[in-house]
Amino acid sequence: MATAPAPLSLSASTLPARLRAAAVPAGARGGQTRRGRMVVRAKIREIFMPALSSTMTEGKIVSWSAAEGDRVNKGDAVVVVESDKADMDVETFHDGIVAAVLVPAGESAPVGAPIALLAESEEEVPLALAKAQELANGQPQQAPPAPAEDAAATPSPPPSPAAAPAPVAAGTKGIASPQAKKLAKQHRVDLAKVTGTGPYGRITPEDVEAAAGIQPKPKPAAVAAASAPVAAPSAAAVPQAAVLPPVPGATVVPFTTMQAAVSKNMVESLAVPTFRVGYPIVTDKLDELYEKVKPKGVTMTVLLAKAAAMALAQHPVVNASCRDGKSFTYNSNINIAVAVAIDGGLITPVLQDADKLDIYLLSQNWKDLVKKARAKQLQPNDYSSGTFTLSNLGMFGVDRFDAILPPGQGAIMAVGASKPTVVADKDGFFSVKSKMLVNVTADHRTVYGADLAAFLQTFAKIIEDPESLTL
Repeated sequence: MATAPAPLSLSASTLPARLRAAAVPAGARGGQTRRGRMVVRAKIREIFMPALSSTMTEGKIVSWSAAEGDRVNKGDAVVVVESDKADMDVETFHDGIVAAVLVPAGESAPVGAPIALLAESEEEVPLALAKAQELANGQPQQAPPAPAEDAAATPSPPPSPAAAPAPVAAGTKGIASPQAKKLAKQHRVDLAKVTGTGPYGRITPEDVEAAAGIQPKPKPAAVAAASAPVAAPSAAAVPQAAVLPPVPGATVVPFTTMQAAVSKNMVESLAVPTFRVGYPIVTDKLDELYEKVKPKGVTMTVLLAKAAAMALAQHPVVNASCRDGKSFTYNSNINIAVAVAIDGGLITPVLQDADKLDIYLLSQNWKDLVKKARAKQLQPNDYSSGTFTLSNLGMFGVDRFDAILPPGQGAIMAVGASKPTVVADKDGFFSVKSKMLVNVTADHRTVYGADLAAFLQTFAKIIEDPESLTL
């Protein structure tokens, strides 16, 4: 499988690099006292399941590039992970030996879960295997067993008077999120002394604030829930799929990661109040333009995306969205996401700044996106930055259909086929012209009927007189 253009590096150390680099006497490998502080040398590191997209909750291991026992260097790709959108290589931040693979190829793990253990040297491989056994048995985090020669040199720490908030995976203490690290630096908090309460023992910003003595801010969501009890049933009103018994003789095939993500997004869309508006558009001149630019690699989808982007520039409210149920999010860029069917699912590659690029550059960008989409090599920004979605089934002869609004966007346009139609002009004369019907589904919290009608009028004018598309 080809390597993605920008592989994602995801690995974590149990302590900061400056502590790991500290010289440790041969007789006291477990640690040494420096200025009254215990400095512990990290021996085993975990490679975690990365978050490859904002909607990803778990990932599937496609293949391991490094096997158990292999020595890897910083920057080496060690595993290929399938997210809900694409396959990506995951690199390691550290040199070491892949001591134990916790999640084999073909299996899945939640984001943030350890998927492999990395040992610094051959001597530490047995220690890593012991930790792997603890994780496999679901045991709570314990101090790793020290080698015989180190047992006397490193006394066991006294038990903490405060109970841990929850059992965490071994070897994760000291791992902090980027925001937590930033806060720790601002408030001069030693992360090595902070107990993480996040997934798998990770240190969260709230943990750092608590260590710094900062009182947590009251959450407005709790106040809103108390003052508006009517809002709760609306969220629960989203129908859940009933678990039905299988039909005799049928074969049950579980969703792929991508299909599960599509299913989740479609169910979430039911919580958004939407409405739909259809609009017929004469396409004779657009068809003529298409015949001229088709030899240069321009597709009808690109022409429609460009026309939609130009119309959105005049109607920014249709390019806006409602993300919190209380405000508008006006997007400074017009990024047209276009639905593409691929093996085993559906994905929406995004044409960035479609209103600013000419149709020839857009066509080249679109070809590159489709190629990467079908090879499952899209980067997160290639499919998660859309502000408006276009779904075109006209090439299949479909004359009309309704599209489901993607979460986080204000509108989606469904485009049907252009077909010969008998029309009458204002003088009562009949003629045959090509017409297509577009249906737009919009979020009624941000887009109202008049807004959508005005947008469609502008879109129709661009399609019926498409010379502006070539400027």
